[in-house]
Amino acid sequence: MASSVGVILGFPPDIAEELQRWRASFGDPLADVVPAHITLVTTTPTHDWDATCEHVREVARRQSPFMVTIAGTGTFRPVSPVVFINVEEGFEDCVELHEKLQQGPLQRELPFAYHPHVTIAHDVAPESLDEAETALKNYRATFPVVSMGLYEHDADGIWQLREELDFGTETDNHAGTRFAEAAAEAAPKAGGAAASSH
Repeated sequence: MASSVGVILGFPPDIAEELQRWRASFGDPLADVVPAHITLVTTTPTHDWDATCEHVREVARRQSPFMVTIAGTGTFRPVSPVVFINVEEGFEDCVELHEKLQQGPLQRELPFAYHPHVTIAHDVAPESLDEAETALKNYRATFPVVSMGLYEHDADGIWQLREELDFGTETDNHAGTRFAEAAAEAAPKAGGAAASSH
């Protein structure tokens, strides 16, 4: 039996939570189900789960971490009732990663050209789509991307995270340490305030 696979880039928790609140505010029913993300591989059937996992792991091993900046809004209307935040910095990295992933066991013809984006409103009333497009037009966030999530669409139609794959685990690149340090600095320091108030 074929499984359905999806691969996404997740966001730091603070950015993901903020975008989730925005998405809920526009009445999007998926706000509480789908975390903020950039899709790399949309629902793709596979008949060989093991080969697919190995393929996705191999792409992750060869991938260096990169920075992403999301900024401003766009829409797929009238083709599709979606408003999204644009991917600025990191756009080409996402496209290249998508092309590497959509090979081998995941190779298929896509109905639309791949366009990295962050959905913030989908299948809601037109006025809610308008509101989303306006409310977030000046939104901007930058963060390092150091891993990607491999998801399986289960029998209940729910996306289940199967593996979170770190980038560049077998490559000898200094970018990895630099991005890890940037990510560590960006993360709130646990107990930092207590330690500094002596």
